[in-house]
Amino acid sequence: MIMGKENKEINLQVSISNKQILSIALPITAAIIVPQINFITNNIFLGGLGQKALALAGITGVYYLIFAVVGHGLNNGLQALISRRAGENRIDAIGNLFSQGVRIAVVFALLGISITWFIAPTVLKWSLHDSESVNICIRFLNIRILGLPFLYVYQMRNALLVGTNQSKYLIIGTATEAVTNVFFDYSLIYGKFGMPNLGFDGAAYSSIISEFAGLAVIFVVIRMNGITRQLHLFKNWAFDLANTKLILNQSYPLILQHAISIMSWEFFYILIEHHGERDLAVSNTMRNIFGFFGCFTWAFAATANTMVSNVIGQNLHQDVEKLIFRIMCWSVGFALLVCIFLNVFPHLFLSIYGQGEEFIQTAIPVLRVVSTALVLMSVSVVWMNAVTGTGNSKMNLMSEVAAITFYCFYVYIVLEKMNLPIAWGWASEWIYWTTILIPSFWYIRSGKWKSRKI
Repeated sequence: MIMGKENKEINLQVSISNKQILSIALPITAAIIVPQINFITNNIFLGGLGQKALALAGITGVYYLIFAVVGHGLNNGLQALISRRAGENRIDAIGNLFSQGVRIAVVFALLGISITWFIAPTVLKWSLHDSESVNICIRFLNIRILGLPFLYVYQMRNALLVGTNQSKYLIIGTATEAVTNVFFDYSLIYGKFGMPNLGFDGAAYSSIISEFAGLAVIFVVIRMNGITRQLHLFKNWAFDLANTKLILNQSYPLILQHAISIMSWEFFYILIEHHGERDLAVSNTMRNIFGFFGCFTWAFAATANTMVSNVIGQNLHQDVEKLIFRIMCWSVGFALLVCIFLNVFPHLFLSIYGQGEEFIQTAIPVLRVVSTALVLMSVSVVWMNAVTGTGNSKMNLMSEVAAITFYCFYVYIVLEKMNLPIAWGWASEWIYWTTILIPSFWYIRSGKWKSRKI
């Protein structure tokens, strides 16, 4: 393929060295940690409104996460495609893929808003026992969902920067988002700095403002650093049916996979709600553990996706398994450090929510289960995302369906029928991640991916 002079100056192909792995993974880690800090910040401020607010933050947070991971699935599919074109050094194809991805993301965001406004209230009224909680959740979500278009386009930006090995720029946008979120959380939840006292709803408005701010800043950064010109972004916004179909074909199994996964988590939280406010509040802090301390794991997972796809684009199939094992070792190493820290200093983490000693003692057994599950997750997500990098996202969907089936059956029996303590319910994470790992590991080792083209 004949490339323009501008394209010849850029080489986006990666090596499989540890230095290359860390140069991609560490900026992604920083970028992922910041939104999780936002989640924790929301919960800390909402915890100041009482245990009920902290508990409801778990339900509304997981609901929004269902739509967030739809964008994440689209992000992963687009990222694999951009990484493959980068490995093939087809720079001219990247800009068009990005513009079609943004178009798809906006359509999905509008669908998410419609579902939240017209369908979610019925589902929440059916599933939650407390009518006051239902009304609070519905009002919050009707506001919060308006941030979805900003979030989705933000995630497309992630796919672009990670897929073209420029993950260092992720930090700027997410840092802007974090600072904005902390300021407006405090101001709008408690009515500080002359702003209205919006209580629980203040967290929704704060999140929307911060998502918009992060998105605006990162597009300025992309333009100022010449990435817009180099990758032909915004050069051709015309509808491209072939690339749209390619993105959707690559992404829809991942979208379904992530959406099914989080919907099962919402099911889990609804079962926890039946156990009472304290157990729900404890479980919400466990979600923060997965979100914040799992950032290293998900960063290495994203690295596996982009690097595997890039290496295959270079026709270096023989290096793929070596690369995956190398990334996995880094992922497990960080997860073990986190596990040790949480088990040695459980009070240090749990005390930040300000819920008292009885809350902490209830949460510690659950924290021990969750922290060890993080180690298993650190292995599973790397292999799962390596499968995404090969282009066979349908394999991920099949693994997810099997894992969720076992997961939902287990939590329903343990929490609803046997009414066991919630630590037993959280042990479902072991079942889930083991079921994800086995088929992903088998598929990579089988070599069936070597003949696949995307």
